[in-house]
Amino acid sequence: SMKIITLPLGALETNCYVVYDEASKACALVDPGAMPQTILDTLEKNELALQKIFLTHAHFDHTGALRALHEKFPDVPIYVNAQDTDETLNMSHGNLVYTDTFLDGDEISMPPLTFRVLATPGHTRGSSCLICGDTIFSGDTLFEGCCGRTDLPGGDGAQMLASLKRLAELPGDYHVLPGHGGDTTLERERRTNYYMREAMRV
Repeated sequence: SMKIITLPLGALETNCYVVYDEASKACALVDPGAMPQTILDTLEKNELALQKIFLTHAHFDHTGALRALHEKFPDVPIYVNAQDTDETLNMSHGNLVYTDTFLDGDEISMPPLTFRVLATPGHTRGSSCLICGDTIFSGDTLFEGCCGRTDLPGGDGAQMLASLKRLAELPGDYHVLPGHGGDTTLERERRTNYYMREAMRV
């Protein structure tokens, strides 16, 4: 079964999610934002085998540990949306290193887990949510009671509303694990999130 460890890292307390299969110990990281040693210690302590690194978007506070991890695990693929590879736009401050890109609808397999890409532009052009089982890693698109800011380069308020609407229209409920702050559920956000409710009216 899927297990998830949440590591709030760095000055902006970006959530790095350590996602692993309990039986095989196969492990993926979502948004290794800072403090690579903390991430490495967590992998070691839980005897996890790192197989994938995913970025919800390429901002510096979500990419800060990438270079150190890539040095340590040169064969582990690092995935980012193809729309978020432009260094001039994505404010990664030189942190971005990647080996693979994904686009909307792609499925990336780490047996027995599969990560499905949902492109959700608005915070950045390439902002994406990753869906694994009943969990959405929502990056800086959807937060508990809020949504990502759209006033940075590559941000777009109309796209953000369209992305929130797309999330709201997913069938059923999901556990939502955002890039910052506490976890929530999609159903709770449909009911109580002002931005998502606005998006649903569009």
